[in-house]
Amino acid sequence: MNLSKTSSFSTRAWIELDRKALAGNVRFLRSRLPQGCSLMPAVKADAYGHGAILIARELNRLGVEAFCVACIQEAVLLRENGIVGEILILGYTHPVQFPLIQKYNLIQTAVDYEYAKQLNLYARRQNKKLRVHIGVDTGMHRLGERSENIEKLSAICSLSNLSIDGIFSHLCAADGSTEREKQFTEKQISAFSHVLQKLKTHPFFKNAPPKTHLLSSYGILRYPEFAGDYARVGIALYGVLSTEKDTTLYQTSVSQHVNAHDFILTPVLSLKARVAIVKELYKGESAGYGLAFTAERDMRLAAITIGYADGLPRIAAAHGGSVLLHGRRAPIIGRICMDQTLVDISGIPGVQAGDTAVLIGRSGSESISAGHLAEQSATITNELLSRLGSRLERVWKE
Repeated sequence: MNLSKTSSFSTRAWIELDRKALAGNVRFLRSRLPQGCSLMPAVKADAYGHGAILIARELNRLGVEAFCVACIQEAVLLRENGIVGEILILGYTHPVQFPLIQKYNLIQTAVDYEYAKQLNLYARRQNKKLRVHIGVDTGMHRLGERSENIEKLSAICSLSNLSIDGIFSHLCAADGSTEREKQFTEKQISAFSHVLQKLKTHPFFKNAPPKTHLLSSYGILRYPEFAGDYARVGIALYGVLSTEKDTTLYQTSVSQHVNAHDFILTPVLSLKARVAIVKELYKGESAGYGLAFTAERDMRLAAITIGYADGLPRIAAAHGGSVLLHGRRAPIIGRICMDQTLVDISGIPGVQAGDTAVLIGRSGSESISAGHLAEQSATITNELLSRLGSRLERVWKE
């Protein structure tokens, strides 16, 4: 991955990060949590496309001392780049890679009782305890020992070569607003609370109660009273929610607050690219692959140095996608290519090679949000951002 400290550089396409926005989001999210609960930011998937190393370093500077990732490769990358604090691996790690857990002082999720026994066996052979958090399945039916299996959950706590540092679950419908989704979320919260209540009698819990965590981004915003010791904030940390609708509803709900400016999540990321060339397209001529676009009039085109290999969704071209140039919208025409995108600049004077095009962010009075681009691409913000390519340089805004 390409990394840079500031945006004084020349490159074909890049991601610009806003330190003030990140700090403001951290400040707001902390304000939502009860005393004693700390943020455990999710920096998986390259920090949702933002750049895990840059983001985690800045979070360390802001006093964040716990992180969670999806896999051991992500955790090792953070450690090798100087990230300090707790790092929890939320997903499965193959037994062949168990030595890395100890080498880099990582915490592994015990995804069920059988897996916990594998971890325990390895730790016994090494004569050194492995740190784990117990995953509890409260209804999502993904990873975790089922919440009704109290005996197995208790048995995990009895594995003598494991250091049980935490226990957690995941609310899979906390972003939903239907009555069914709300009731299901409440059922999950109740199931997790029941597990904790039952395990309180276990000697391990009496001697060294593990850290608990249940909430991710939407949980922090909607159910902060159920926070434990950690809150695994993900998409909200980066200043957006999963859909444009959710972001709009959130902004509307806080807009009347007396201190509304303290309760606004600000996008951290902007996506930008260069104009490579400007040329004429005459009436009747086609442009791009598959003759997908044919000019109905004489017009001017610009080729922008970004494509679907950089994470710009190919489908966006067919759903009104555009870029910003000189503070005005330039519609995408034809098919988005692997490395280039064609836009109509007929109504935008003065565009020339080397100019900056904005694909996510602001130019003048116009803006394109990640949520809006995700909506045009028939997906959610989380997927759009996490698919932004590794050849995009990540830089801090000056």
